[in-house]
Amino acid sequence: MKYEQLAEDILRLVGGKENIQSAAHCATRLRLVLADESKLEKDKIEKLDGVKGSFMNAGQYQIILGQGHVNKVFACMMGETGIHEATTEELKRDAAEKLNWFQRFARMLSNIFVPIIPVIVASGVLMGVLGMLSAFHAVDTESGIYQLLDMFSNAAFTFLPILIAFSAAKEFGCNPYLAAALGGIMVHPSLQNAWNMGKADQITEYMDIFGFQVAKVGYQGTVLPILLAVFVMAFLEKRIRKIMPNVLDILLTPFFTLLITGVVTFFVIGPIGRAAGNGISFVLTFLYEKLGALAGLLFGGAYSSIVITGMHHSFHAVETQLIGDVGVNFLLPIWSMANVAQGGAALAVYFKTKDKKLKSVAAPASFSCLLGITEAAIFGVNLRLVRPFIAAAIGGALGGGFVVLMKVGMRGIGVTGIPGIAIVEQNAVLMYCIGMILAFAGAFIAAWLLGFKEVNTQD
Repeated sequence: MKYEQLAEDILRLVGGKENIQSAAHCATRLRLVLADESKLEKDKIEKLDGVKGSFMNAGQYQIILGQGHVNKVFACMMGETGIHEATTEELKRDAAEKLNWFQRFARMLSNIFVPIIPVIVASGVLMGVLGMLSAFHAVDTESGIYQLLDMFSNAAFTFLPILIAFSAAKEFGCNPYLAAALGGIMVHPSLQNAWNMGKADQITEYMDIFGFQVAKVGYQGTVLPILLAVFVMAFLEKRIRKIMPNVLDILLTPFFTLLITGVVTFFVIGPIGRAAGNGISFVLTFLYEKLGALAGLLFGGAYSSIVITGMHHSFHAVETQLIGDVGVNFLLPIWSMANVAQGGAALAVYFKTKDKKLKSVAAPASFSCLLGITEAAIFGVNLRLVRPFIAAAIGGALGGGFVVLMKVGMRGIGVTGIPGIAIVEQNAVLMYCIGMILAFAGAFIAAWLLGFKEVNTQD
């Protein structure tokens, strides 16, 4: 592959260096924020040798080049244009300017929750392992080592508000350590543990504050209360700092910020946030239980269409709330079926197409879907051909309906496909695997029967 020529061609087809507002790259994709998207010649870019697909997402134009290749093309492009590599924050800022308010909201939630996914996944995996060992009586649940590991597994969920607070503070622009302290206040040992209460009538302790009865209830495992609280904290900190004399800033700004936000949280934000979070969980659980497999069919079939818009990033918050409220994430298995189904459709394209370049993209894209990575399959293969994308929706619906029917749940967020087996509840692993087979095979058969119109990727 001639990287210099590819970089030159891409540069020309995106409208020249003057049309690039900022540029960066990840492991497989070139990421560009364009000043004028009307100058972009997307179809011609996708026909270039070395380009596996491209798509517009969250204000960024992303070109799939593959591991190793993207670094070299990016280096050639930067050398050609003299543009410096943008930081992640710069790229996000420039891209956010092109988004509507709803897209910005979804992106904000993504920025908050993506950094904490690894620790939630780790905790979920450990919970799954302990559950499996306990179910097969392979370990004494009263032993010291089991109790220690059990403590390891649920710590992230017990102190979830602290993790969310620290991450949210960076997004909202306030002191992350003040936010973490606020999260710590919300799960303080002096408060009743929300996980051990079950119902509101089990509240036994109240604080009498100027005649107001404030329940001594913690916010373990909750999401919305701390998000709202840190948002208010950021608002207060910025305004207090503006009026505070510089000589007193380091002493009094943190003091008043934490004090005022803490009081407002326990009187207003906490109860409202808890009620809203419980409401979301209630509605989703109601739909899950009452609609049954139909809910899985609808959600599984629609998920990939939501991915195209970038709105799926906002689901992390909802899934985390579910784990805290009902102890299980029943949405992620459905998303997993939709992702796997994209792989089945892409594999059908591999066997049916006569286009060598499309074949070279479809095969690895299909395999990556089994690992939960769908961009190459969606944007590089299925969506370009339209009918395979519809076939993937059919497969996702079949798999989604099945996992809901079988009550498959997960103990974490962010991991789908084969790696998702690690966080599936131990009594549902077999049903999860059968669901993946149904989704993959259903999408493959549907794509084979629906067919598609060949596209010329060679010129």
